[in-house]
Amino acid sequence: MILSEIETRIKSKIESIGTPLKNWDVQINYGIKTGFNEAFIIDQAKRDELLKNCPEADEIIRPILRGREIHKYSIEKNDQYLLFVPWHFPLHNDNNIMGVSSVAEEAFKKEYTAVYDHLLKFKDQLGKRNQAETGIRYEWYALQRFGSNYWKNFNLPKIIYPNMTKFMPFYYDELGHYLNDKCFMITGQHLSYLTAFFNSSIFKYCFNNNFPELMGGTRELRKIFFEIIPVKQVNDEINDIFERMVTKVQSLKSQQLPTLNVEQEIDEILFDLYNLTTEEKEVIGFIEIQ
Repeated sequence: MILSEIETRIKSKIESIGTPLKNWDVQINYGIKTGFNEAFIIDQAKRDELLKNCPEADEIIRPILRGREIHKYSIEKNDQYLLFVPWHFPLHNDNNIMGVSSVAEEAFKKEYTAVYDHLLKFKDQLGKRNQAETGIRYEWYALQRFGSNYWKNFNLPKIIYPNMTKFMPFYYDELGHYLNDKCFMITGQHLSYLTAFFNSSIFKYCFNNNFPELMGGTRELRKIFFEIIPVKQVNDEINDIFERMVTKVQSLKSQQLPTLNVEQEIDEILFDLYNLTTEEKEVIGFIEIQ
């Protein structure tokens, strides 16, 4: 796409004062790949049943979001929970276990009997997942990919977003949602500011075309494209301002109340932070994409 002179100037200005995300104190990670959702994704009724018979399972039954349930400053409530069963569970913290562990399976069966019995109903299908790994690197009852190096980050404050989207939506999550493999999460430094920036008109105006366009106008927000986006770094004081703004707009969204004024105020703060002229602000305008 050929940019006009002022469009080129704006994009160059924004990029020149930014630092690529890969050089920030942040981590960008995928969600969880179960390998067979029917076994690991349960509804509220099944959750209640399992907890009635196995109260200890509360620590491994986590709320989960899919990419289509993430919107700009909001999420859709669902009736979905993940059975978070890492490799070698419940001995997953034992670094001496290198492959399938019958000891781990026996411990799982004994300590979480109701969950084990639920997964046992799907043993045949679970055993047919990745043939090079299932039953070799991990037990038949474990998740195929659970984020072994970063799974604890799901419990931290984080930015979440879908990996393929028309609308480029970002949500600041403090509720400990886990994510499926159609999503990414960002953890680390100054997340409120980053949430505001990614949802801003500046971001959509300058960086929408940095992501490959697929069929139907969908954009692919893979890590390799995302981590090279340059964003101006800020201090804690500036982040605190955006924390209040993001909290406000997400609260309004959750109540299905209007947020236009707040979102425009966020844009104005970012315009000033990037020292945009009146003309440059007018050229960008307010890009209202949900």
